[in-house]
Amino acid sequence: MNERAPTEAETPTPVSLREAFRVWARIGLLSFGGPAGQIALMHRELVDTRRWISDARFLHALNYCMLLPGPEATQLAIYIAWMLHRTVGGLLAGVLFVLPGFVTILALSIVYALYGEVPLVFAIFIGLKAAVLAVVVEAVVRIGRKALKNRMMVAVAGLAFVAIYFFRVPFPLIVLGAGLWGLCGRWWSPRSFPEPASSAADASSDFLIDRLLGQGRLTHTRPSGARAWRVMLVWLAIWWIPVLGVIAAFGRHSVLAREGLFFSQTAVVTFGGAYAVLAYIAQRAVVGFHWITPGQMLDGLALAETTPGPLIMVVQFVAFLGAYYHQSGLSPLAAGVAGSVLTTWVTFAPCFLWIFLGAPYIEALRSNRALHAALSAITAAVVGVVLNLSVWFTLHTVFARIDERHYGWLRLESPAWGTLQWAPALIAAGAMLAMLRFKVGMGWILLGSGLVALVWRWLAGAL
Repeated sequence: MNERAPTEAETPTPVSLREAFRVWARIGLLSFGGPAGQIALMHRELVDTRRWISDARFLHALNYCMLLPGPEATQLAIYIAWMLHRTVGGLLAGVLFVLPGFVTILALSIVYALYGEVPLVFAIFIGLKAAVLAVVVEAVVRIGRKALKNRMMVAVAGLAFVAIYFFRVPFPLIVLGAGLWGLCGRWWSPRSFPEPASSAADASSDFLIDRLLGQGRLTHTRPSGARAWRVMLVWLAIWWIPVLGVIAAFGRHSVLAREGLFFSQTAVVTFGGAYAVLAYIAQRAVVGFHWITPGQMLDGLALAETTPGPLIMVVQFVAFLGAYYHQSGLSPLAAGVAGSVLTTWVTFAPCFLWIFLGAPYIEALRSNRALHAALSAITAAVVGVVLNLSVWFTLHTVFARIDERHYGWLRLESPAWGTLQWAPALIAAGAMLAMLRFKVGMGWILLGSGLVALVWRWLAGAL
């Protein structure tokens, strides 16, 4: 099918930092729904609406971010902003992506420590969480249509979904298998793995970043050994100086120092997203360090799932309570805030290191034919992984309890139908209808869903 030539009105114009600030702030404020919802939101805003980056480059960047430890959606935002506005853009996007969730969870952590659960707040966030289902479903369909261009790619996506959802195959193994499939498949089925786009084609693209790259104007995306060393030394210092400062001030065995060291460690082992490491964090925080109780861990996870920002922000809640209850030498509130800030710092500082260090090399490899075939297969596998996150998110939003059944290596998630939550289910259906049929904007969708959930809770007499 021939692509429609872009008109002059559709051709994107250069983006100022001021405009980028507004866009990234909007994305940060609306980034509900975990990685699936956040990737969906960025694709909608940056590819479809603003045409900053093409599907091919968006997925190319996403492939790299999915390979990294840490929150992939945050790293994707940093990557795209870095391509457009260098280091300043990456810093701007990363901070704005995390800041709304950080402020929200910090405020709710303080309220939680002082007063316990606040049903009013939870009611609003349940509505927001339900509304994100519409965004997730639309994104999976839209990204799938553009990434799965032939039967081979559909098969890879399907196999990836089955492997991770039913057999819990670790995400790095899925990526490795997809990459090897692409490298080998390019030789015995070359038509299933298209050639990489040329620079000439990019130079006439109607997507801003692609056109600027094709014209040779984004010179900072070219790899440099000297730059790589500078980036590594600077960001390692940014990452570790606060931790060393806390150790010097409070001692190696203080709660704050242990939080800085422990969450620095988790920042480099969270392959496959937050879901892959939450069990380890819960075990260490509850059983190993005795910072919080199992019930508090579940409450923190509920907060992180229903507030904007990456799901890994649950570590901020854990660190706040751990320092609030157990750190000496500071008032409980000051200790909690310090733990919250330090843990957020060591969780996200590595994200900037991975992107600023590796992104130029990933961009340089885009024209390599063998690697392009491997990344095409990884792209298809990522679609299957995002579908897995979407199914997980949907089940845990609509049902209060999900039972797991095991048949050897096979794992099935079976919703307890008696625990169907009508409010989230109906809000999600209404949001989907409003967005897909009547093209209502996401901001109005989230606002309306939060208000509907609040009214529903009030009518049910829970407040």
